[in-house]
Parts: sequence; structure tokens; C-alpha cells
Amino acid sequence: MTYAAPGAPPAGLADLSRGPVAETVRLFNRIGTLCWVELRKIRHDRTELYTRAVQPALWLLIYGEVFTRIHAIPTPAGIPYLAYLAPGIMAQSALFISIFYGIQIIWERDAGVLTKLMVTPTPRSALITGKAFASGVRSVIQGVVVLIIAALLGVTFTDNPLKIVGALIILALGSAFFSCLSMTLAGLVVARDRLMGIGQAITMPLFFSSSALYPEKIMPGWLQVISKVNPLSYEVEALRGLLIGTATTMWLDTVVLVGATIAAITCASLLLPRLANR
Repeated sequence: MTYAAPGAPPAGLADLSRGPVAETVRLFNRIGTLCWVELRKIRHDRTELYTRAVQPALWLLIYGEVFTRIHAIPTPAGIPYLAYLAPGIMAQSALFISIFYGIQIIWERDAGVLTKLMVTPTPRSALITGKAFASGVRSVIQGVVVLIIAALLGVTFTDNPLKIVGALIILALGSAFFSCLSMTLAGLVVARDRLMGIGQAITMPLFFSSSALYPEKIMPGWLQVISKVNPLSYEVEALRGLLIGTATTMWLDTVVLVGATIAAITCASLLLPRLANR
């Protein structure tokens, strides 16, 4: 009969603790922990959530109400323009939250936090994914605010709770992509002022080249081409399909967002050491 060394786990349990399932569980635990750390910042300072609610409210109250009255933008039959606009404003508010997320990771580098995280056994992809989906949760909170404001203005959304949950998941996924795009840019430019300038330069083109404000069919041909490669368009179309029932290819919208998010996480993870070493 053989005995294991004192304090050592049995061979079978040791193998399980090092197996692919255990590694996957540890990876998701680390992602969840990092996401929770990011979200705790909201508990200590909710000012950002309150101030960011002002802009979508103005878009709905002013832009939405005006263009609903003048009937300047064609919408699918039976859908008021304000209802058509609301999902686009949800996506816009998520974009504005996430596109500057790279500035936060530069602050962490300057404070020495990023260097400490990099020497832990946590994979770089887990660091990026945790931050990305923390951004997604922030966007979900913002999206709920937009839904409430739109409902108060008389917009009727679906009464299917599964579709509402699905819309919030799409919103979080889109925000995760744009936050990873921001962190990728941070790895390229490595400076806050440069990233701020680039973020300001690309935010409005991303918004106006999507279908957030108007249908793709009324865009000029060159803008339609750009809209088809803009992930924000797919996010908006998925939100409209789930919340107000417009026709959309949901599987395509979801595949594009998932694929874009995975690619962005990969790029940001590869560039993270470059940012940390500056």
C-alpha cells in the first residue's frame, strides 16, 4: 500500500485541479473578480451615472420629439420616430461610455496598478475581458435609464421580459466591443491626451454612420457601405428587433457583435504589455 505525502492531495484530485475544466473555472473566477472590482467604483461615485443620463434624455426630448412631429425621417409602418430612435440612443449612450474606457487603463498604468496586475498569474485576456464586461454592466444601467425615459415619453416597447433581457445583453456586448477597441487604441498611442483626441474624433463618425438615427436605405451609397461594416449598426438593429419588433436578421447581428468582441479582446490583450511597459 502506498501513501501520499502529508498535506498533498490525492493524485486524482491533483489532476482535476490542473485540468482544463479547473483552468476554465479559474479563468472565469478571475474575470468575475476583475469585473466586480471595476463595478465597485460605481458604488463609491455614482455621479457619472447621473450626468451621463442627461445626454440621452436631451436626444429623446428634443431631437426625437421634433423629428416625430415633422415626419422627416421614414420609419417602418406603424412605428413612431421616437420609438424608432430610442434603441439607437441606447446604443449611443453605451458607445459614449465605453469608447473612452482606455483612458482608465492608462491611469492605472500611471498609478502602477496595471504593472501589479500584469505580474499576477491572471491571463491578459482575463484582465481585458473583466474590464470590458464591467463597461457592459455600466451600459446596461444606462440603457435601463433610457428605456424608462422613453417609456415616460409614450414609447411602447415589447412586454416580453426575455426580449428585454436579450436587448440588455446585446447592449452589454456592444459596449464590451467598443471598450476593447478603446483599450486597443490605448495600447497603440500609450498617452491619455492622444487617446482622448482619437476618441473624440471617431465617436461621432461611428454614431452618424450607423443606423441609430435613420434607416440605412436613405443614406448615400458610400455611407451605406460604411454602415455595413460598423458594428454599431448591428447593435442598433438587434435592439430594435428585440424592443420594438422591426425586421432584422438577429443571428447575423449577434454573430457580428460576438466576433467583433472576441477580435477586440484579442487585440487589446496583445497590446497590453506594450502599454504596461511605457
